[in-house]
Amino acid sequence: MPTIKTLEELDAIYGKPSEASIVKEVAYITPHYRALIDASPFVSLATSGPEGLDCSPRGDLPGFVRVHDDKTLMLPDRRGNNRVDSLRNIVQDPRVALLFMIPGSGSTLRVNGRAHLSTDTDLLASFMMDEKPPRSVAVIDVETIFFQCARAILRADLWNPAKHVDSARLPTPGQILAVLSENRVGGEPYDKEWPERARKSMW
Repeated sequence: MPTIKTLEELDAIYGKPSEASIVKEVAYITPHYRALIDASPFVSLATSGPEGLDCSPRGDLPGFVRVHDDKTLMLPDRRGNNRVDSLRNIVQDPRVALLFMIPGSGSTLRVNGRAHLSTDTDLLASFMMDEKPPRSVAVIDVETIFFQCARAILRADLWNPAKHVDSARLPTPGQILAVLSENRVGGEPYDKEWPERARKSMW
């Protein structure tokens, strides 16, 4: 199987990017880019550390990633499974990448930068939801930011309700856990209890 091993080989296949692909990338948050961040209820957070790579979903009310200034974003860490893979990576390697998505929009927004975790009491309190503050906030120094064209969203037909997959056709978390743990955890009780457990632990 032929493989691409050099940048020269890659350039020979793909050529040079268009001017539009270049000028959209800047090192600060423009008013238009802020509008996309403020409208987004979902972002994927990519991190890297000695133990490997991680890409984790983050979701909340639109604008949950706060624009502090034109070079700084703030991302609260809401309640989860306590694996803290992303946070562990940030402590050891500050490099991060984010991909913002907006339901109904073809545009996505990409951010690359460096992050540190803050436990400042006032900062945590400013992100309070349902009387619960996050346990930490990732403060992200933006190095590059640019929008991604809509082709991927259009090819996936991502926001078309007619293309939504019937969840009954998919394995449930309880089923997956039961198989992997030889029935020590998971199973039907896990799936039945999950909606109420999630409701009580959203924030």
